[in-house]
Amino acid sequence: MEFIVEKIGMSRTISVPSVPVTLLKIKEAKVCEILNDGRAIVAYSMGKRKNKAVEGQQKKYNLSGEFNRFATLKVANKEPGDIDVSVLQNAKKIKTSFNSKGRGFAGVMKRWNFAGGPGSHGSRFHRRTGSVGNCEFPGRIQPGQKMPGHYGNEKITVQNEIVSFDPENNILVVKGSIPGPNGALGKIRIVK
Repeated sequence: MEFIVEKIGMSRTISVPSVPVTLLKIKEAKVCEILNDGRAIVAYSMGKRKNKAVEGQQKKYNLSGEFNRFATLKVANKEPGDIDVSVLQNAKKIKTSFNSKGRGFAGVMKRWNFAGGPGSHGSRFHRRTGSVGNCEFPGRIQPGQKMPGHYGNEKITVQNEIVSFDPENNILVVKGSIPGPNGALGKIRIVK
């Protein structure tokens, strides 16, 4: 089973030893249509996005204005309606997929943990890449060479243990950290 979640932030348990945990809020979602392969079209809310395509989908599935995003998920529901979160009560492990924090254009020291050169006077090689190419053969830069460039904002999937689940507030507490900033939306999947 899959769910759309919002990362609230990190905390820790009040026990000995203390365990670092991440709090995830299960987004309120409606199952619009059950597909043949065990998946379903699910609507959830995110910001104030409205256009003709979204309005058409809302009219088709009789949704209120707050449900303005759509996703295809594996759900426990057998018919359209509110998403069934009861399966999280007995779950032990989940896989979470979030986009990591974007760091923009980064140099090799930040992106690939290069050591860099001497920091003192005269070296002219402080935080630079260094030698990248070959001389006569093959006379070009090899594919996969570690270079400066876009760092972060890529999908990362991690596996976490469930510590507890609050069905009243739809808050899931998982052991360990999860990529992405607080307030980010992601997807969780129950692991058997």
